Amino acid sequence: MSRLKQITEAVRDAGSLGVADLAELTGASEMTIRRDLEVLAAQGVLERYRGGARSLLLRGSEPPFALRSDENMDAKRRIAATVASLITDGESVVLDSGTTCLEVARLLHDRRLTIMPLSLHAVNALSSSSTLTLLVPGGRPRPGELALTGPLTLASLQALRFDTAVIGCCGLSAEHGLTAYDLEDASVKRTAITSARRVIAAVDASKLDRTALAHVAPVSSLDAVVTDAADFEPLASAGVTVVTA
Repeated sequence: MSRLKQITEAVRDAGSLGVADLAELTGASEMTIRRDLEVLAAQGVLERYRGGARSLLLRGSEPPFALRSDENMDAKRRIAATVASLITDGESVVLDSGTTCLEVARLLHDRRLTIMPLSLHAVNALSSSSTLTLLVPGGRPRPGELALTGPLTLASLQALRFDTAVIGCCGLSAEHGLTAYDLEDASVKRTAITSARRVIAAVDASKLDRTALAHVAPVSSLDAVVTDAADFEPLASAGVTVVTA
C-alpha cells in the first residue's frame, strides 16, 4: 500500500489524526508527512489544521482519481493488456471511465477500432491516434475523475449499438453484482452495458467482493470478467467467465 493511500485511509477511519500519529503509523518523518498532507489537501482528500488533518471523505466514498491512478499499476496494466487482446480490429467499443480503463485506452491507441470513451482522460489518451475512429459523447465531466455523466452522456449511448463495452467498477461480487460509488456514474455504466452486444468487466483484485453504494448490474449481464485475482471461485460458480491477467 502506498503511503498516501495509507494516510488517506487512516485519517478517513479516525476522522482526524495528528502529524506525529501518522509519522508513527507510516514510519516516515514528520516533515515527509506534512508534505504528504499538502498533496492530499490539494486533491480534496483532507483538510489541514495545525499539527494534523481531518478527512473530507465519507467512509463509503471513492478516493480521488489522482490518488487511485498509481495504485496496483502492474495489475491494472496486465488486466488492460488482456482486455485489449480480447478486442478484434474493426470492432466498435464503448470504454468506461476509471484508472484501469484508462490503461486499456492507452493500449488501443494504434488499433483499427471505433471507440467512444466515457472519460476525458481517455479521450485525451486516444485523441492523437491516426488509426481509430474516436466518438466523443456529450455530458458533464465529474471534477478530478473527468468521467462523463448526465442526460447528454446517456443520450449518446442510447443512440448507438456497440460490439463491446469495457466496464470498470468500484465493487464486484456474485451476490451484489457490479456496483459503483457515484449514482450518476452507475447510470452511465448501466446504459453502456445495455448498448453493447458483449460486456467485459476489467476488475483488479481489490474490487472483488467489495460492494459500493449504487447497484449497476447483476453478474449475469457480464460476458467476461478480466482480473488479476487468485480467488474468483464465487464468480465462476455464478456462471461468469473469468479471464485471469
